[in-house]
Amino acid sequence: MTIDIEMKNNVRQIPGVLANDHKSLTVEAGEIHGLLGENGAGKTTLMNILSGLAVPDAGEVLLNGIPVHFGSCLDAIEYGIGMVHQHFMLVPVFTVTENIILGNEPKKGIRLNMNLARALVTEISARYGLKVDPDALIRDIPVGMQQRVEILKALSRGARIMILDEPTAVLTPQEVEELYAIMRSLREAGHTIIFITHKLQEIMEITDRVTVLRDGRVVDTVETSDIDEAGLARMMVGRDVVLRVEKEQHAAGEVKLRVKHVFANDSRGLPALKDVSLEVRAGEIVGIAGVAGNGQSELVEVITGLRSQESGGIFLGELDISDMTPRERMYAGLGHIPQDRQRRGLVMDFSLIDNFLMGFEDSPPFAKGPMLDYTAAEQFSRESIQMFDVRTPGPHVLARALSGGNQQKMIVAREFQREPAVLIAAQPTRGLDVSAIEFVHKKLIELRAQDKAVLLISMELTEILDLSDRILVIYEGEIVGSFEAGQATPEMLGLLMAGSKVNQAGGQEDAPPHQNGKEGGADHG
Repeated sequence: MTIDIEMKNNVRQIPGVLANDHKSLTVEAGEIHGLLGENGAGKTTLMNILSGLAVPDAGEVLLNGIPVHFGSCLDAIEYGIGMVHQHFMLVPVFTVTENIILGNEPKKGIRLNMNLARALVTEISARYGLKVDPDALIRDIPVGMQQRVEILKALSRGARIMILDEPTAVLTPQEVEELYAIMRSLREAGHTIIFITHKLQEIMEITDRVTVLRDGRVVDTVETSDIDEAGLARMMVGRDVVLRVEKEQHAAGEVKLRVKHVFANDSRGLPALKDVSLEVRAGEIVGIAGVAGNGQSELVEVITGLRSQESGGIFLGELDISDMTPRERMYAGLGHIPQDRQRRGLVMDFSLIDNFLMGFEDSPPFAKGPMLDYTAAEQFSRESIQMFDVRTPGPHVLARALSGGNQQKMIVAREFQREPAVLIAAQPTRGLDVSAIEFVHKKLIELRAQDKAVLLISMELTEILDLSDRILVIYEGEIVGSFEAGQATPEMLGLLMAGSKVNQAGGQEDAPPHQNGKEGGADHG
């Protein structure tokens, strides 16, 4: 095949970290090429060079054998390279059309020609089979549709080479399958795709070849058909990785978290939770399965105090925390790993020390009267960084300097260090590599063994099935199914998540479910 992209001995130093250590990469024309590596391995940094967002300290880039030099992303776009970033670069209050044409607006004289812009979006949408509503506001469409807009934005600028950075991190299983179909159709149309991920199963599912990075260097490039997930994991981490969760039987104790008949609205004032009741006991992990947008976010926000319920109660043991602030709930023993690490978990322009201190500011050994002991805080931060393998040059760097996966590991480290009696873990392994996922899963099992209560909300069905002692399914703001560990199959959960009813034998029934045949509001304890 024809060599489309060749990156030779690229070096990129960012503050305190050699992100690219003489990396070389060869991508063939018309292939889906996977870029796999641990958090902080330098995947995004390498692609930032190819997309013009970063300038290498050394090395060269060749397209079709010709050396090229990019001073900005506009230069890369001129050469047909487009990148869809992990955190979308869209304006929420603009329409789909306005976002796609932004920076490349068709004009009629000196005025913007919106009719032509809408026609262009409709045409390119039809050409690539990426259906979108040109007039919808970005804030009103689901994440999977927003990703389509990002892809169309790149294609509208003539992108022949597409870089997708962790594109499935916030997608539902159904949206992931839709993305795979889009990638295959683009490959058939002659596009070259570089697919950045840390998920082994995605590499096996969609790529033709894969390059594995570790510690800023290229380990190897292999044909995907010539390797398995275990082999990829060894290349990524440098050791064998346990890909399945191992946990012993553990008897659940007293109820630690109780949600009683909770009703709550979403940010638009529409019903999001409808008479939700559940219990989590000491020494138990309860998993919540559901398609995004069915009330999981509102449930987490109500429990943690970030959203007020319309009615109902939240209890930690016998303590009613319904009217407590988030800080008061934290001091009462509630921990929270938020699903949005950048908005809810970190202050991006604060140092790691300041971020680790959040919630500990007035606690010994950090508080000394009205003053903070920054020496103790720095030591605590260094210990947490080492214990949870947060890849960073030191605790004084800003949170925004970390890769997304290392930001996630930092939040997980802080919440586990609190030793909460009840932990709300919302998407705790989102954006983490296989080694970090293994570590977080072990820590959750350790909490369970210490008779802590864990409420796990995850888009990964495998994670729900592997970790949970009980599984609840949420659909349109209601708990529609409850299973003990081992009773549920992915197929049964998938049917309930989609709004179908499942009978006791696991088969599908015609009527939509309601509390597994019970009236709403029953405690799922």
